[in-house]
Amino acid sequence: MEKDESRSLVNIPVGEVVLKGNLVVPKDPAGLVIFSHGSGSSRLSPRNNFVAGKLNDQHFATLLFDLLTPEEDSIYENRFDIELLTERLAEATHWIAKQPDLTDLQLGYFGASTGAASALKAAALPGNQIKAVVSRGGRPDLAGLKDLKKVSAATLLVVGEWDPVVIKLNQEAYTHLHKRSMVIIPGATHLFEEPGTLEEVTKISLKWFKEH
Repeated sequence: MEKDESRSLVNIPVGEVVLKGNLVVPKDPAGLVIFSHGSGSSRLSPRNNFVAGKLNDQHFATLLFDLLTPEEDSIYENRFDIELLTERLAEATHWIAKQPDLTDLQLGYFGASTGAASALKAAALPGNQIKAVVSRGGRPDLAGLKDLKKVSAATLLVVGEWDPVVIKLNQEAYTHLHKRSMVIIPGATHLFEEPGTLEEVTKISLKWFKEH
């Protein structure tokens, strides 16, 4: 049976560049989740697309977009320029908010790896309307202590059991967030490649977005 949703390749103007994005809007969307991928990844990330597909099934609109142009991504340092990535995410968020059919939707961020840092920094910006953030195997520490304390969005930190360094970094960041929860997925490593682990991330992320 064909899904009742619209899928489009969008062009997001940011300063002097245009970023490519994949926008999916189900009928009567419950909200919209913007994805912020990790270093070396893109809007085509299979893991983020898996999560996005499940969110679409539950009537959440999703935007997966490239935070860097192909030329920018070829410069390794750009992948870890959290300030630049935060600016791009904030611009994409403003662009989404101006789209006629999407203006009334509540917004959330789903950040993976370094993308979680830019998601949290963007959520901390003045006037940001983000209601919920999910960090999958994220590096919230890279957002910086000052910005972590400014995040008012409900934040869920999800980490794999066999990712001890990232667990420690998430635990430290957790203490500085206001509305927050942290879940450690049993038997999972950093990329959640083990059977059933990404499904578990998706399930708890969906619950978080529905609640917040």
